[in-house]
Amino acid sequence: MQKAIVTGGAGFIGSNLVDKLIEQGIEVTIIDDLSTGKEKNINPKAEFHKIDISKLIPSDYVLFKGVDTVFHIAARARVQPSIKDPITFNEVNVKGTLNILFASHKAGVKRVVYSASSSAYGNSTKFPTPEEHSTNPLSPYGLQKHIGEQYCKMFSEVYGLDTVSLRYFNVYGERMLLEGAYCLVLGIFAKQILEGKPLTINNDGEQRRDFTYVGDIIDANILAATYEKRLNGDVFNIGNGDNYSVNEVAKMFGGKTIEGKKVLEPFQTLADNSKAELELKWKPKGNLPLWIKNYKKQLGI
Repeated sequence: MQKAIVTGGAGFIGSNLVDKLIEQGIEVTIIDDLSTGKEKNINPKAEFHKIDISKLIPSDYVLFKGVDTVFHIAARARVQPSIKDPITFNEVNVKGTLNILFASHKAGVKRVVYSASSSAYGNSTKFPTPEEHSTNPLSPYGLQKHIGEQYCKMFSEVYGLDTVSLRYFNVYGERMLLEGAYCLVLGIFAKQILEGKPLTINNDGEQRRDFTYVGDIIDANILAATYEKRLNGDVFNIGNGDNYSVNEVAKMFGGKTIEGKKVLEPFQTLADNSKAELELKWKPKGNLPLWIKNYKKQLGI
């Protein structure tokens, strides 16, 4: 791999990936509309184009010429915001993904690595959850990300564009958001502690999540991009393989808690990551309790 595009390259996951690719000597182009990404995250060694992927036009396809791999990370993320605004989310998550796949096909890109989501499973009935488990998304976001997977597989079969979908489980780490609608529970707790507020626990707090470190997500993307055989739209779980309740996470942060809202969400996520370990030779190294301990020191809390 010599040349790559990272959509969403100014965001949390995307910017970490861009940094790693540039560190490896790869020429990187970032496509991001800065709706949730931040200019300060943009690596100065990358070429940056401010583009809304839902409005990609044929004249933009020139950016994809000579590219080996497109890492398609750009999305409107999170379950609850998608329930409030399913139409905007659909434009970016479905139409935007279709636009990226078609541009990649037209430009002769070798492989698209798609950032999928464990939200596709909905309420799983088997734990750890394997890739062949049935899908039953509980939100517009989960459905849209799953449609993206299906588009990837179809493009491999119909257009010959090699694709692979990585189903992420609750990503945390450096540059995660601490505010706004796209902020995850770890970011919310961190901000509340910094502001001297109690930690808000939605539902009963016993819901469990498989938290996956962003560095492990980056490793999975690069391993998928450099895999020697065609992947033809295959799907891999990218999760740490253990889980913690929201109440347990709150205890790791420390401080008082208050009852929040009742929200629609799966009760538990837990990845069976054996397929990624076997085929991609990927093994997560993340340790959530240790990371939170160090993160609190960095924040001075």
